[in-house]
Amino acid sequence: MMARIRHDGSGDIPEVPFAAPAGTPAGVEVLSLADLRRRLPAHSLAVPLRPAFHHLLHVTAGRLRHTVDFTAYVLQPGSWMWIRPGQVQQWGDLTDAEGTLVLFEKDFLDSTTAATARLDDIHEPVLRTPAGDEARALDLATAHLAHEFRALGQLPLTIHTAALRHLLAVLVLRLAQPDSSAGSAAPAPDETYVRFRDAVEQHFARTRRVEDYARLLGYSPRTLSRATLAAAGVGAKEFIDRRVVLEAKRLLAHSDHTASRIADQLTFPSPTHFSKFFHHRTGQTPIAFRTAVRGRGDPAGPAR
Repeated sequence: MMARIRHDGSGDIPEVPFAAPAGTPAGVEVLSLADLRRRLPAHSLAVPLRPAFHHLLHVTAGRLRHTVDFTAYVLQPGSWMWIRPGQVQQWGDLTDAEGTLVLFEKDFLDSTTAATARLDDIHEPVLRTPAGDEARALDLATAHLAHEFRALGQLPLTIHTAALRHLLAVLVLRLAQPDSSAGSAAPAPDETYVRFRDAVEQHFARTRRVEDYARLLGYSPRTLSRATLAAAGVGAKEFIDRRVVLEAKRLLAHSDHTASRIADQLTFPSPTHFSKFFHHRTGQTPIAFRTAVRGRGDPAGPAR
């Protein structure tokens, strides 16, 4: 397949680096779900993995349950899913699903496309179900990209790679547009919120204090809270805490780290402080959460 699971034995969530198939351009792969079933045994896909590259998953027939960061989604024909690097995913039963999987590294696309399509924004929706002209345009872009990927050898490699880069850009730019089926598009978040959100993603394991982010970014804590409330519906402190809880859940569910080690990774003063924080936020102790998640074999809640 396009990737090899790498596990260093430390108990971390297995990281999946991108590995281009032999003889193909580095940085992108297009395959069918039937190809995926043939290449990898079901048990290797069923474990939670944290890919270091983008997944664009399009279901054209059947039904597929796919879990991303503790939310289970059900993909029906016409559904699209975009899983970004760093998100933890877990495949469901692929037996009855058909469709296309596009895998690519961020650096395969030019910087303008990457910025316009918001490739780094993990807060973008995971699931989309376009309709009408929007759906037909995405289908056409996917078919053209898949055709070009299979046409290796018909053009010089540099031209073939450039064509793939442009065709992938068309697909991601279309897929990044607001989903018209969800009603009127929400306004783009303002710069204050975007800067704060990105800073939290970079520093949440080191500080949970709004004051620290305000000082780092040059805003007042009140300005950050107003901007975050307007864009995300919660205050700045709640936003930070939710990100810490998500990482704690990832590590508890998908690694063998002790609660004490996780507390240290997330810079809590002590395991007791971490346990109290986690219990307050989730209603469970860290150990109870891990037991419940692993006992039912699926860390997700009800499917969307």
